[in-house]
Amino acid sequence: MRLHRNLCFAVIDGLHQVFNENEYADKVVQQLLRRDKRWGSRDRGFVAETTYEIVRYKRLYAEIANVKAPFDRDNLWRIFAVWATLKGIRLPDWKYFVDTPTRKIKGRFDELSKIRKYRESIPDWIDDLGVKELGEATWTKEVHMQNEQADVILRVNTLKATRKDLKTKLQSENIETEVLPNHPSGLKLTERANVFKTEAFKNGWFEVQDASSQLVADFLDVKPGMKVVDSCAGAGGKTLHLASLMQNKGQIIAMDIYESKLKKLKVRARRNGVHNVELKVIDSTKPIKKLYGKADRLLIDAPCSGLGVLRRNPDAKWKLQPEFIDNIKTTQKDILQQYSKMLKDGGKMVYATCSILPSENREQVDLFLNSEAGKDFNLIKDKSILSYESGFDGFYMALLEKK
Repeated sequence: MRLHRNLCFAVIDGLHQVFNENEYADKVVQQLLRRDKRWGSRDRGFVAETTYEIVRYKRLYAEIANVKAPFDRDNLWRIFAVWATLKGIRLPDWKYFVDTPTRKIKGRFDELSKIRKYRESIPDWIDDLGVKELGEATWTKEVHMQNEQADVILRVNTLKATRKDLKTKLQSENIETEVLPNHPSGLKLTERANVFKTEAFKNGWFEVQDASSQLVADFLDVKPGMKVVDSCAGAGGKTLHLASLMQNKGQIIAMDIYESKLKKLKVRARRNGVHNVELKVIDSTKPIKKLYGKADRLLIDAPCSGLGVLRRNPDAKWKLQPEFIDNIKTTQKDILQQYSKMLKDGGKMVYATCSILPSENREQVDLFLNSEAGKDFNLIKDKSILSYESGFDGFYMALLEKK
């Protein structure tokens, strides 16, 4: 591979924004890809994948390069040189690469690769937490998988198309997919492609949604005509899935504390042909209290550490702080206590997270069941998904029924 100056500069600019200005990697990459209209798919792929990979392995590469944060541009070039050397890419004779110690880089890599926190490039405290909660063997396999690039998974919108229709339509646009056996609406891209430019996407035939996330709406056991509350709806991936499972019949109340996310859901719902969703911003306790005892089904897709989706958000491990984990567990507990009151007697709710930590998952459910608010609930079933076992995102979901 030959390195092109303008592409490398884009990567360095992106790393500066992520590492030094604390911007989100996905937003930074989106901006970078709009930088030059002349770039082809290979150029865009290089910028996106290189940026993500260096973000993913920041600790390892910085240690090998012997540089410390905050990284000035010279240090970012040193980190880039480590990445390129380990990829077997010949460094051009640019001033940034003068005196790059190629043999020393490879030797240091071999040495550091024996230590998990460097090999998998994670902060000490997350490594300690993973071992404490999952055990040495499971955590070692899981954190390794969290560094693998995630597949692009689609969920067919059954209000507009069948999985077979979508597969054929995408094929006509030169995008090959394969069926996911245990996910009735799932298709996996065999090669990465920009699916958002396709006719099928513009017509609302599918959404991009990981296979594990697709299991959550199914878990809730919804039926057409029900009153369903999606209490932490965000931009609405699961809301739209619920709407298709309900065949657009009944009512879904999509709630979130962020109005900006609900506005995105409104746009997506229009494209998906979904018209049974009502949007409510949680700007006080009133919207929750008004729904006490009203819902047939309740989805609590709770805010969490996101440690099950590091493959998609590799910069999250550098932004997370230990106190955030403690705070988010308090939030999860409070949400379960308050939001569960929206359920009717005989109704069902799902508590879900994209975390792999038992303390955010089953332990929260047990805590709720042993509380005053949870005494009228039974746990029907729960499911923990680890990435190294499934090949998809780490997730947790529990189905509870109100007596």
